[in-house]
Amino acid sequence: MRQLFSEDTQRASSFSLQHGDIYFDYSKNKINTKTQQLLLSLAEQTELPAAIKSMFNGDKINQTENRSVLHIALRNFGPKAIKSDGKDVMPEVRAVQSKMKAFCEAIHSGKHVGYTGKKIKSIVNIGIGGSDLGPLMVTEALKPYTVKGIEAYFVSNVDGTHIAETLKK
Repeated sequence: MRQLFSEDTQRASSFSLQHGDIYFDYSKNKINTKTQQLLLSLAEQTELPAAIKSMFNGDKINQTENRSVLHIALRNFGPKAIKSDGKDVMPEVRAVQSKMKAFCEAIHSGKHVGYTGKKIKSIVNIGIGGSDLGPLMVTEALKPYTVKGIEAYFVSNVDGTHIAETLKK
């Protein structure tokens, strides 16, 4: 890394992006201009720009389930419609987000209690792949905003020992 930075005094600005207040610095990775150009060329060859456009158009690009990929709807905080099969999915997304917010607030405040009638102290996420890694990543990223007294645990192993040991906590 030291050699790469000494050879290119503009490395930090060459291998970083800024969008609003988000700063993405990938200069501290083993990448050079040739690697960057090859990756961009690969994106073009695999028609990534067209796939991105299809995703934003609500086209059915999830071939396994023959449906739209609607990750973008979860990140749409503006008035823009996100369509799937010609229907705007945003009203349904907003309704579910509102329910999720109310549920979280009820758990945080202690209004929603566990089966013992006591305030919920532990939340166990069970999942594999993205169903594990996504929630785990978000939980780690948002640690400064955690509610004191509530712990999150993650189980991603089919071995019964993992869930048994987690539930002991």
